[in-house]
Amino acid sequence: MRSRDSRVSTGLACLLVAVVLCPSAVRAEDATAKIDNFTFVPARLTVKAGTTVTWRNEDDIPHTVTSVTQRFKSRALDTDDTFSFTFTEPGTYDYFCSLHPRMTATVVVEPDNAAK
Repeated sequence: MRSRDSRVSTGLACLLVAVVLCPSAVRAEDATAKIDNFTFVPARLTVKAGTTVTWRNEDDIPHTVTSVTQRFKSRALDTDDTFSFTFTEPGTYDYFCSLHPRMTATVVVEPDNAAK
Protein backbone atom coordinates (compact mmCIF):
# COMPACT_ATOMS: atom_id res chain seq x y z
CA MET A 1 0.00 0.00 0.00
CA ARG A 2 2.83 2.39 0.82
CA SER A 3 4.31 1.89 -2.67
CA ARG A 4 1.00 2.89 -4.28
CA ASP A 5 0.77 5.98 -2.09
CA SER A 6 4.27 7.09 -3.05
CA ARG A 7 3.45 6.62 -6.78
CA VAL A 8 0.32 8.76 -6.38
CA SER A 9 2.30 11.41 -4.49
CA THR A 10 4.99 11.42 -7.17
CA GLY A 11 2.38 11.70 -9.92
CA LEU A 12 0.67 14.62 -8.18
CA ALA A 13 4.01 16.35 -7.67
CA CYS A 14 4.82 16.01 -11.39
CA LEU A 15 1.43 17.39 -12.33
CA LEU A 16 1.93 20.37 -10.01
CA VAL A 17 5.35 21.08 -11.54
CA ALA A 18 3.82 20.94 -15.05
CA VAL A 19 1.08 23.38 -14.08
CA VAL A 20 3.53 25.82 -12.53
CA LEU A 21 6.21 25.63 -15.23
CA CYS A 22 3.93 25.39 -18.26
CA PRO A 23 0.47 26.73 -17.44
CA SER A 24 -0.59 27.06 -21.08
CA ALA A 25 -0.20 23.32 -21.57
CA VAL A 26 -3.01 22.61 -19.16
CA ARG A 27 -5.06 25.79 -19.54
CA ALA A 28 -8.21 25.55 -21.63
CA GLU A 29 -9.73 28.73 -23.02
CA ASP A 30 -13.32 28.97 -24.18
CA ALA A 31 -15.44 31.55 -25.93
CA THR A 32 -19.02 31.32 -27.06
CA ALA A 33 -21.03 32.78 -29.89
CA LYS A 34 -24.65 32.29 -30.71
CA ILE A 35 -26.69 32.10 -33.86
CA ASP A 36 -30.03 33.83 -33.53
CA ASN A 37 -32.43 35.65 -35.85
CA PHE A 38 -30.18 35.00 -38.89
CA THR A 39 -27.24 36.64 -37.11
CA PHE A 40 -23.96 35.54 -35.54
CA VAL A 41 -23.55 37.19 -32.12
CA PRO A 42 -21.10 38.73 -31.64
CA ALA A 43 -20.40 39.74 -35.24
CA ARG A 44 -16.72 40.22 -34.32
CA LEU A 45 -15.16 38.08 -31.61
CA THR A 46 -11.58 38.63 -30.44
CA VAL A 47 -9.79 35.75 -28.69
CA LYS A 48 -6.26 34.58 -27.86
CA ALA A 49 -4.56 31.80 -29.83
CA GLY A 50 -5.47 28.44 -28.33
CA THR A 51 -9.05 29.45 -27.60
CA THR A 52 -11.90 27.10 -28.47
CA VAL A 53 -14.94 28.92 -29.78
CA THR A 54 -18.31 27.18 -29.50
CA TRP A 55 -21.28 28.36 -31.54
CA ARG A 56 -24.82 27.47 -30.45
CA ASN A 57 -27.75 27.70 -32.84
CA GLU A 58 -30.55 29.45 -30.97
CA ASP A 59 -32.53 30.05 -34.13
CA ASP A 60 -35.56 28.03 -35.24
CA ILE A 61 -33.94 26.87 -38.48
CA PRO A 62 -30.63 25.19 -39.37
CA HIS A 63 -27.43 27.18 -39.93
CA THR A 64 -23.77 26.38 -40.54
CA VAL A 65 -20.52 27.93 -39.39
CA THR A 66 -18.23 27.95 -42.43
CA SER A 67 -14.82 29.58 -42.80
CA VAL A 68 -14.39 31.67 -45.95
CA THR A 69 -11.08 29.80 -46.49
CA GLN A 70 -12.62 26.40 -45.63
CA ARG A 71 -10.41 26.10 -42.54
CA PHE A 72 -13.47 24.94 -40.58
CA LYS A 73 -17.00 23.97 -41.48
CA SER A 74 -19.83 22.68 -39.35
CA ARG A 75 -22.62 20.41 -40.41
CA ALA A 76 -26.07 21.98 -40.50
CA LEU A 77 -26.83 22.87 -36.89
CA ASP A 78 -30.41 22.44 -35.76
CA THR A 79 -31.84 24.42 -32.83
CA ASP A 80 -29.60 24.06 -29.74
CA ASP A 81 -26.88 22.19 -31.68
CA THR A 82 -23.30 23.36 -31.18
CA PHE A 83 -20.08 23.45 -33.17
CA SER A 84 -16.62 24.08 -31.73
CA PHE A 85 -13.29 24.99 -33.30
CA THR A 86 -9.93 25.70 -31.65
CA PHE A 87 -8.04 28.65 -33.12
CA THR A 88 -4.33 27.91 -32.82
CA GLU A 89 -2.89 30.55 -35.16
CA PRO A 90 -3.21 34.34 -34.87
CA GLY A 91 -5.12 35.98 -37.71
CA THR A 92 -8.52 37.12 -38.90
CA TYR A 93 -11.04 34.41 -39.72
CA ASP A 94 -14.12 35.46 -41.66
CA TYR A 95 -16.99 33.00 -41.69
CA PHE A 96 -20.57 32.69 -42.87
CA CYS A 97 -23.59 30.40 -42.94
CA SER A 98 -23.44 28.32 -46.12
CA LEU A 99 -27.24 27.99 -46.05
CA HIS A 100 -27.73 31.77 -45.69
CA PRO A 101 -24.57 33.40 -47.16
CA ARG A 102 -25.56 36.93 -46.09
CA MET A 103 -24.97 35.82 -42.49
CA THR A 104 -21.33 36.75 -41.85
CA ALA A 105 -19.03 37.32 -38.90
CA THR A 106 -15.35 37.38 -37.92
CA VAL A 107 -13.09 35.83 -35.31
CA VAL A 108 -9.88 37.77 -34.64
CA VAL A 109 -7.18 35.63 -33.02
CA GLU A 110 -4.42 37.45 -31.18
CA PRO A 111 -1.12 35.87 -30.10
CA ASP A 112 -1.21 34.23 -26.66
CA ASN A 113 1.76 36.00 -25.05
CA ALA A 114 1.22 34.03 -21.83
CA ALA A 115 2.23 30.83 -23.64
CA LYS A 116 5.79 32.08 -24.19
